[in-house]
Amino acid sequence: MEVGPLKEDSSQFKNCFKLSLERPYILKLAFSAGIGGLLFGYDTGVISGALLYIRDEIGQVERSTVLQETIVSMAVAGAILGAGVGGWMNDRFGRRLSILFADVLFFVGAVVMAAAPTPGIIILGRIFVGLGVGMASMTAPLYISEASPHKIRGALVSLNGLLITGGQFLAYLINLAFTRVNGTWRWMLGVAGLPALIQFFLMLMLPESPRWLYRKDRKGEAEAILRKIYPEDEVSRELELLGKSVESEVADEGTIGVGFFARVKKAWTTRLVRRGLIAGIICQVAQQFCGINTVMYYAPTIVQLAGYSSNSTALALSLITSGLNAIGSIVSMFFVDRSGRRRLMIISLCGIIIWLGILSSVFYASSVKSPAVGFTETQHFSNFTCPAYNPAAINKWKCVDCLNAQCSFCANSHNKVSIHAYYFDIYNLNLPRELA
Repeated sequence: MEVGPLKEDSSQFKNCFKLSLERPYILKLAFSAGIGGLLFGYDTGVISGALLYIRDEIGQVERSTVLQETIVSMAVAGAILGAGVGGWMNDRFGRRLSILFADVLFFVGAVVMAAAPTPGIIILGRIFVGLGVGMASMTAPLYISEASPHKIRGALVSLNGLLITGGQFLAYLINLAFTRVNGTWRWMLGVAGLPALIQFFLMLMLPESPRWLYRKDRKGEAEAILRKIYPEDEVSRELELLGKSVESEVADEGTIGVGFFARVKKAWTTRLVRRGLIAGIICQVAQQFCGINTVMYYAPTIVQLAGYSSNSTALALSLITSGLNAIGSIVSMFFVDRSGRRRLMIISLCGIIIWLGILSSVFYASSVKSPAVGFTETQHFSNFTCPAYNPAAINKWKCVDCLNAQCSFCANSHNKVSIHAYYFDIYNLNLPRELA
């Protein structure tokens, strides 16, 4: 509880809409900070489409799976470091300055990636973006919660989650928009600098979190901000509750210490807190281990493996995944207070298990039941096929093995992984194998 007691009910979103109309300043605070969530979602989703064109343009990336994975994963590595540093910055310099610093990282990372001449520079830009993602992922919801009226705090914090999934959907849309523009992937990655710039200037005009100001003994500034958030007759009560909450927090720190390890040790030795800590960790780990990040990072690649080889088609079909992800966030926002967190989590986990099982089954079936490639099938080529084909592997070599061989025997400039395009070129156009 940041500022007063949190009373959650099914009317929170109705109250959110009503209060936002009465006090648009509240919505300005939430949306300005929430752009950090939008950037978080955009930068995690944009690489899925950009990677397709990076591979096309830079042969070194196309030939190295390790390099491809490094380009994708360095943002995650940067986010881990950014989240750790962000916690210290939030306490030391405040939430507002932390968001401003994250915007600088976002902007620098976007510019570096857009202008990158080599894969190494792309990776460097991804690290900068990752640092920004790590800081924004923890600072934006913290700022929103501390600068929101307690009656609608849950709804406004949920807004940050919606902007994350909305940012992912926006990333796929922008990827699709730039498929026919010169410098495709550079535009895709560079566009992220624009919302970072917008948020930077918006945050310059917004105040610091009232809770952080109160903790730094700047009570007059904290009260001035509360007057913009709450009606005049509620300000004194909220200021009193804020003071009690901060004093309680300071007292707890005096008992357990201010160090990270001291806090963890105290939390782990307290039964009630330990149960909550375990539940929170399990939920976070399960959320990551369900594989949604993998799907979001590689959705177009997965679609191409399913047989839709065109980059633009793969991106268009990937919009379905990101769109459903955003819709799921909207649904959860409306039902989280009516149905409860536990029930929604169980339902969503069941859905995740079912659909991941279906996805795995489809890929397994495609690899096991794909048509065989053997002596009989290669008679059309006078037994002359790609170097990766091993005649000793008759009845074991499958169509999927051909696609994974990456020898370019079955490829042409229009449809990179379709063996049907090869048949068309050879038999209908009478092209030599080297041009197919």
